[in-house]
Amino acid sequence: MGFRWFVVRSARDLDVRGTVRNRADGAVEAVLQAPDPEALEQMLERLRQGPPAARVEDVSVEPIVPAREYDGMSVVR
Repeated sequence: MGFRWFVVRSARDLDVRGTVRNRADGAVEAVLQAPDPEALEQMLERLRQGPPAARVEDVSVEPIVPAREYDGMSVVR
């Protein structure tokens, strides 16, 4: 499973919403929101681990203001 689809599956498991995309520099960018802060922390922990074939070097967190409301989790191309 690719990293983006790992993010989508994990987000759906935890009721996390947002988007995920590949960046031109090879990184993966995810915009995430959750009604429960604990779900967001669990999601970040999953991202730090990644799927079995992934090599995660860093996970950085930056708040986005103003935040928009997402309806689910989707891959952006």
